[in-house]
Parts: sequence; C-alpha cells; structure tokens
Amino acid sequence: MFVEQLDWLAENPRYTQRFALHVGKLCRDMTNRAVADMERLHHTTVKTLDKIYMAEQFKRAPMPSPRAIGIDEIAIRKGHDYRIVVSDLDRARPIWVGGKGRKEEDLDLFFAALGLKKSAAIQIAVMDMWRAFHNSTTRNAPQARIVFDKFHIISHLGAALDEVRRSEYRRLTGKGRSFIKGQRYTLLSNPENLSLEGRRSLKKLLKVNRRLHTAYLLKESFGQLWNYQREANARAFFERWKQSLKWQRLKPYEKFATMVEKHWAGIASYCTEGDKVSLGLVEGLNNKIRVLQRRAYGYRDEDYLKLKIIAAFLPPLPRNASKGPL
Repeated sequence: MFVEQLDWLAENPRYTQRFALHVGKLCRDMTNRAVADMERLHHTTVKTLDKIYMAEQFKRAPMPSPRAIGIDEIAIRKGHDYRIVVSDLDRARPIWVGGKGRKEEDLDLFFAALGLKKSAAIQIAVMDMWRAFHNSTTRNAPQARIVFDKFHIISHLGAALDEVRRSEYRRLTGKGRSFIKGQRYTLLSNPENLSLEGRRSLKKLLKVNRRLHTAYLLKESFGQLWNYQREANARAFFERWKQSLKWQRLKPYEKFATMVEKHWAGIASYCTEGDKVSLGLVEGLNNKIRVLQRRAYGYRDEDYLKLKIIAAFLPPLPRNASKGPL
C-alpha cells in the first residue's frame, strides 16, 4: 500500500495546514473555548491546531542571541509554584519559560538552552534582588552587567510606607484614625492615577498626619535615584536620602535603606555610562504576561501555557503562510 504525503495537510490528516493556521490565528485573540464554539471543534482539537500555528511561528523566529535580558518569575498556580521567564529586552519579547521553581538550577536550564556562545554575548541582565538569579547569571554569563529592576525596589519602598500607615492606624484613635482608614490605595498610588476625590483625600491625610506626610515625601523623592547618569552622583543622593531618615522614627524605611545598601552594586549599575535598557519595558512585558495568564486560566497543559506566553509576543503569520487549500 502507498499513502501519498501532501504538504498542505496538517499533522492530523482530517485538517489542512491552512485551516490549522486559521484556527491558530484565532487563538491569538480569543480563548480556546470561544474558537471551539465558533468553528464547531472540540477544545483539544483547537489546542492541537494552535500548536501547529505556534510551531510555524517558532520556525520563523528561532532563539535569538540577546544583548540584554530580563529575568523574572511567574506564579502558575497557588502555593508559591513559580516558573522563570527570560525576555529579550531589545526585541521586547520573552524567549524562554521553564524550570520547576526559581532556584539557581532552574535558571541554569535557560543558559544551557541558550548555549555558551550566545550566553557570552549577554551584556546586561535585569532582575529583581533574588540571590538565585544573581548567582546563576554571574556563573553562566560573568561578563553581563547586573541591573536590579527599579520597580521591584520601589515595591519594597511602597511596602515600607504601608507598614508606616498601619502603625499609625494602630497608634491613633478617634478622628485621627478616621483619616487613615480606607486610604491605602490613595497613599500608595501614583498621584497622576488618582481621581480628583482621591487627590483631595490624600492632601487631607498628609495635612493631618505629619509622620505619614514625611514618609510619603521620602517615597516620592527616592525615584530621583534613577535619573542620575553617574554612580557618584547617585550615591551622593542616596546618602542625603538616608541622612533625612534621622530622628524620623521610620523603622521600615531604615530597613529599606539597609537593603538598598546591601544591593547597591546592582542598583547603581543602571547609572553606568554606555548601553542602556528601559526598565519600564521589563515591567511592561511582565504585565502583558500576567494578562495572558488570566486569559489562559484553565490550561492544564503547562507546556502549552509556556508556548502561548512566548508565541503571543511573536508577529502573526502572514496570510500566505500556507498556500494549500482549505
């Protein structure tokens, strides 16, 4: 018996390659369940055809040789179950999702997949202050300049401000407490994102509570650190900022200053002259991945979820990707 091989057939001979790519393109913007209902397919069939589409995407965009990478983790389910995401910051897309946690050996898997030659080409690695990420990067790409993500650092400062808010709420009674109650979002948000009512509430709160006013001003002023182009100037600013903590009785801020001191090399690295990378891009990629995760809730196939994260940032296939008939 002889079975003819037709290049326009998908892996499943019941569907053509062109139809598989059509379904895969729909899956970029719709949930699998919605695509299954629209095309009157079983959801497992939709997933199979979507994998064919993504395989074609990966064929056209293989693993690059990144100059600047961003390293972060995502929680795939409850219980502190993490996977590592590595992004190419110049190309503004994730290039690897993997590991079984966020340990050194998990990130080592990325460098093994990247290879020695491409690992040696990495110049900048942006990450949070997680020691496992730092250790794995310095071992596998010792030439890379480590830069700590400012958004993770600012989040620690926001947590310190919130701790001051809670301590003030416990300390005060009566009317003084009423000004603080329910103002957590107002206090921690960017002023530009507040409504008119929110700005009025914030102004009133800071007017009646001197300690929170001081803590708020210190938090807002700390962002100036990333505006300096030379490490010496950044260090001088940080020393002045630390000095302003004296006699303020802001223990959470003192702990934060100690943490910054401990990780200063990775923070000041952003002020190094030469090639720069947008730290806002790192946070933007992470936010897009979280949105994709919310859309993907219900996926039991973890490998499929990893493919979806990487493929979502690749350009869609052109209309003539497959010339076979439907």
